[in-house]
Amino acid sequence: MGIETSCDETGVGFVRDGVLLGDALASSMDEHARFGGVVPEVAARAHVNAMVPMVNAALENASLSLKDVGAIAVTAGPGLTSALQVGIAAAKSYALALDVPIYAVHHLAGHAAADTLEHGPLPSPCVILIVSGGHTSLLLVRDLVGERIVHLSDTWDDAAGEAFDKVARLLGLGYPGGPAIDRAAREGDPRAIAFPRPLMGPLAKAGQELEFSFSGLKTAVARYVEKGVDPGISTNDVAASFQEAVVDVLVSKALLACRTHGVDTLVIVGGVAANKRLRDSAEERCASAGVHLRVPPMRLCTDNGAMIAAIGDLLVRSGSPISPNDFTVDPAAVLHRAQLFIPSEVLEPLV
Repeated sequence: MGIETSCDETGVGFVRDGVLLGDALASSMDEHARFGGVVPEVAARAHVNAMVPMVNAALENASLSLKDVGAIAVTAGPGLTSALQVGIAAAKSYALALDVPIYAVHHLAGHAAADTLEHGPLPSPCVILIVSGGHTSLLLVRDLVGERIVHLSDTWDDAAGEAFDKVARLLGLGYPGGPAIDRAAREGDPRAIAFPRPLMGPLAKAGQELEFSFSGLKTAVARYVEKGVDPGISTNDVAASFQEAVVDVLVSKALLACRTHGVDTLVIVGGVAANKRLRDSAEERCASAGVHLRVPPMRLCTDNGAMIAAIGDLLVRSGSPISPNDFTVDPAAVLHRAQLFIPSEVLEPLV
């Protein structure tokens, strides 16, 4: 059983031997819309209210009962502290009541594992591009649960999803910004405005070729809007041009990472991986570059319990040690290993 409560989705999923048996998801997104972003305490209260109903719904969808649960995985970080605490408290309670082992896992490793539910085991090695509201990273992965994960790059400031939210607010498109920009951009011209591509071409110094930065792009859109949109340029054109800049940066750097490390498989995961233009551009450019592209189904891109169950399933099958009973939240956890709070006596072999 996997439990996910890192932000505003309460997700529960059941996976056995790499197969998703059933899951359920509740979102408190509508409760945050009037604030223009997620309010941690609102999210935490929503998790409390949704947890048991989602467990019961996921069990029903999977045609299981609690006595069928053999292990529990729960997101311990990164994420909102109060939201994570709800999931961990629930997971520990179920583990104690059912007398089953528990695994504290990294949220981003869960996103990577989500792809295995659709396409099978990750090839070794592969490059993973994680794009979400809080994270934009390139990873080199050989064994998701058995070896140290190599961070090739991260964002210096805004994550791609965060930039989508902020630009959508600038354009009056509402929250959440990712789907709003995606919808508006389909009616716009992506070549209408030549927004900058941060840290690309001559602007990227040595060592910065794989790094991300979206704050300057967001500012460029803000300045364009402040000075007044040019005649003949619509809000949809602005949205499309902004989106095209983000997608160009993401795909270009991901393919550069593949070339640099001699990898022929690119996996794109995270909430922004649901963006249609990103999926289409990545498919086209990967095909031209001879790189195999893997992207989970849209419903598994955003936060969900199935992905946490998937990483837990991998940990169980690999014989990984269970997490200590006293583990707690790690809201700023860096992804070096899929499992958090590994007992110190078994940590060294996993380096």
